[in-house]
Amino acid sequence: MNTSMSWIKKYVPDLDVTPKEYCDAMTLSGTKVEGCTLLDADLDKIVVGLVKTCMPHPDSDHLHVCTVDVGTGEDLQIVCGAPNVAAGQKVPVVLEGGNVAGSHDGKKTEGGIAIKAGKLRGIESHGMICSIEELGSSREFYPEAPEGGIYIFPEDTKIGADAIEELGLRDAVVEYEITSNRVDCYSVIGIAREAAATFNKTFLPPVFKATGNDEDVNSYVKVEVRDPDLCRRYCARVVKNVKIAPSPKWMQRCLASNGIRPINNIVDITNYVMEEYGQPMHSFDYDTVAGHTIIVRRAEDGEVFTTLDGQKRNMDHDVLMICDAEKEIGIAGIMGGENSMITDSVKNVLFEAACFDGTNIRLSSKRIGLQTDASGKFDKGIDPNVCIEAINRACELMEEFGAGEVVGGTVDVHGELPQPTVTPFEPDKINALLGTDIDPEEMIRIFEKEGLTYDKEKNAVTAPTWRQDLHRMCDYAEEVARFHGYDKIPTTLPSGEATPGGLQPDMAVNAVVRQVAEGNGFLQGYCYSFESPKVFDKLLIPENCSSRQAIRILNPLGEDFSIMRTLSLNGILTSLATNANRRNKSVRLYEMGNVYIPKQLPLTELPDERMKLTLGMYGDGDFFDLKGVVEMLLIRLGMKGKTEYLTDSPKPFLHPGRQASVVYEGKTIGFLGEVHPQVRKNYEIDERAYVCVMDMPSIYPLATFERKFVGIPKYPAMTRDISMVVPKNVTNAEIEAIIAQRGGKILESCVLFDIYEGAPILPGFKSMAYNLIFRHADKTLGEEEVGSAMKKILNGLQDKGITLR
Repeated sequence: MNTSMSWIKKYVPDLDVTPKEYCDAMTLSGTKVEGCTLLDADLDKIVVGLVKTCMPHPDSDHLHVCTVDVGTGEDLQIVCGAPNVAAGQKVPVVLEGGNVAGSHDGKKTEGGIAIKAGKLRGIESHGMICSIEELGSSREFYPEAPEGGIYIFPEDTKIGADAIEELGLRDAVVEYEITSNRVDCYSVIGIAREAAATFNKTFLPPVFKATGNDEDVNSYVKVEVRDPDLCRRYCARVVKNVKIAPSPKWMQRCLASNGIRPINNIVDITNYVMEEYGQPMHSFDYDTVAGHTIIVRRAEDGEVFTTLDGQKRNMDHDVLMICDAEKEIGIAGIMGGENSMITDSVKNVLFEAACFDGTNIRLSSKRIGLQTDASGKFDKGIDPNVCIEAINRACELMEEFGAGEVVGGTVDVHGELPQPTVTPFEPDKINALLGTDIDPEEMIRIFEKEGLTYDKEKNAVTAPTWRQDLHRMCDYAEEVARFHGYDKIPTTLPSGEATPGGLQPDMAVNAVVRQVAEGNGFLQGYCYSFESPKVFDKLLIPENCSSRQAIRILNPLGEDFSIMRTLSLNGILTSLATNANRRNKSVRLYEMGNVYIPKQLPLTELPDERMKLTLGMYGDGDFFDLKGVVEMLLIRLGMKGKTEYLTDSPKPFLHPGRQASVVYEGKTIGFLGEVHPQVRKNYEIDERAYVCVMDMPSIYPLATFERKFVGIPKYPAMTRDISMVVPKNVTNAEIEAIIAQRGGKILESCVLFDIYEGAPILPGFKSMAYNLIFRHADKTLGEEEVGSAMKKILNGLQDKGITLR
């Protein structure tokens, strides 16, 4: 939200502060200022001058030698190259030692350009006659300025006057960061009200006078609202015999200071009221409205509508439309239609001021890809009671400018309107909440200067409907704090009982996951949730795979960001590829991010957002290193149950013989493996890469942080090493399962410490060696007990075709 200080002073006339003082105080009182632009920052010693004579330069075919009266009693000789300069004109003149805004080689000059006396082709020149661009503005905001020439003031402008003041550039434009709950501050009046309260000045809002002739507007136009849930109020007025003309200079300057280009009196009035009240308005050519009837209804699916900007927009039943008896003439709250636009030949105007549902406007704006100043205000949720004030203000300005004849009365269609909020006044609770000892009378004074009222008999504070953020006493405590002064609140110790803090269970699991990943050399990355459909082809996903059923984005940034990801691999592989292409020799990355799985398409409910831990690496490390990270993770999460690594669910993007699903207690919780060579080629990764994806929602209920203390063993252990010849198709997991089952309770651990293939081991076999530790909790083991356990183990292994070496 932007406002100029000159516009604020229209409602707070005794506001006499510098822009810096204003910005600092407004920020401290809760209306945060993001920035302030001084319109006269690079302008100095510029006055209004009268060109008395203008003669061609004797040594140039485009320069002129002018004699200029600047009100000092001594005429200046100035050489000017503007094609439109002529005697009798009143123009802006920069005196010697002055400064103008300008550019050099097409770039903005920092600090402006200093003007010095000099000679142009042998003729002395003492000053400079300026164009509007050299004064830091443009013809967009000063449409009366000639193109490519100097600016010319009206004839009644005083010679020697401050040219910057005459142009309205002795001003500052302030940019605010308004929170969405302060809808009233999305207007100049709202900001002015805050400024008056901040500086303890008088706030003078616009005062209306009755407008309209003796006719009844209801005989001119009918309004029917078919969807009252999306349109809480619709006001309409008619102005006859309209005269299109430029709006007054003061209005043009106000709009220009807010970055709005002046167009004509009709358009400027609606824009002015929108900025003044925060209530968007729209004007229709009354004679193009079929049946002189306004119908507010939902659009039809597949309907195509051409907006004022000449673009065709595709509608659906969730978009609210403004229609006449035959056709659509506007998209409610967003933009009017080309078929009812105001042209220079307009004779009669229909004004609209309405309150549309903010959520619907926001979603409709996104859906059709059109955001405007009006939609930006509507989607915050404006006050329906402002509609009638705004439309009456517009009609008042029409009469004031002589722009047309206002028809009497207003068409006002609405349901139940919001009422002022009444809240019990509890100063003790406010002081207890703030840690202050502010007098109740001081609190009441703060409320009243904000426009709130206090009822002494009921001991209650009433907030007007435009203060939609005030509902309970804690809200009023904030008002007291910000206008009493946050800097005046003393430091106090908190009171009440302390409550233990802590992370939610899933957040605690996520924290451990990050610790394990980073402890193993993985760096965290953040990847886009938006992806391209081409990702599925790069990952070799089959055409009939459910992973291709992705949610499409209505208004994507482009085709490369058009769907919500259903797999988390693309981001990590892209990051690995970037590092590989930059010749980083060994890289380990991880990401904690969601994938979005639709329950059905098209969407009828929110998708399943599943958190995934994605690990990716190349360089130092292989499949077994990555498997070790997974095992460490499960141990840290207290998951000591049976974990299997199965190859029964192959992934197309992983190497066929170097991948596995992670199955815990019979439930699949993730997968890991080497990236398929073709996928590596698609991502331009030249060396072997490995990835792992763990489904965190499957892990959360299985993780536990309960730990049981086990004392140091009292009795000695007995160890056995066995080396075996094993068929190549028998896995380590199968061998460990047999050893664990046959070893019984006295088996403490089983560790594979060697694996070998080659001579003298026969083809089709491999040598595997394990270290077994036996220990009894209550006694010293004997040779017989360990020998019996070993015999059972060896018998079980023989069933798998395994023999001792």
